[in-house]
Amino acid sequence: MSTRQQAVVLGKGELAIQAADWFLRSADYDLLAVVPVVPEPTFVASLTAWAEKNGVRVISSGHYRDLLQPGEPAIDLAVSTFYDKIIRANFIDACGRIINVHNGPLPRYRGVRPINWALKNGEREHGVTIHEITPGVDDGPIISQVRFSIDPEIDEVADVYQRALAFGWTLLAQTLPRLDRMPATEQDHTLATFYHSRDNHLLGDRSTLTRADYQADS
Repeated sequence: MSTRQQAVVLGKGELAIQAADWFLRSADYDLLAVVPVVPEPTFVASLTAWAEKNGVRVISSGHYRDLLQPGEPAIDLAVSTFYDKIIRANFIDACGRIINVHNGPLPRYRGVRPINWALKNGEREHGVTIHEITPGVDDGPIISQVRFSIDPEIDEVADVYQRALAFGWTLLAQTLPRLDRMPATEQDHTLATFYHSRDNHLLGDRSTLTRADYQADS
């Protein structure tokens, strides 16, 4: 008789909800809790509302460290989907495995706002990557990845974001059932690019969900 594994989901929006719902319905996992981004952005679906509706525990502080309190069950798998905090080594070490869904084609576009920067840079291709979380930022070994076409002349940030959610869920749904059999591959760090929040002001009309929003705010 197999032992069910204990899982947690950290993050925000539709993809975090889809991941949490997958664990809730899984025959192999128990969903211990969800850790939402706090405050939750108003432009995405609420992970907290989904959890409350489905009787799932919510870490209302929004901080993963509250999963490490005395008496808490061991975490076999943690999944981060657009979570807003850098996860430190003590939590990484406390998890059997911890993975992240990143809205970019790693090793390129590490850091913040990868979709915004890809459109700003005139890219014709973008991607979603599932990787192991390490103490660094988006530099852990890659488990799976999908790439898709984008068009910087036509596409808005909002368009590519919605496309990334769809491709991201397909990738995650295909990865989770096989995760224990999928090796992770070290990133080629010589190809890495990284974007920091202090550079967000350089995004110009790609700083908002649409270029019309930027024009309206200017």
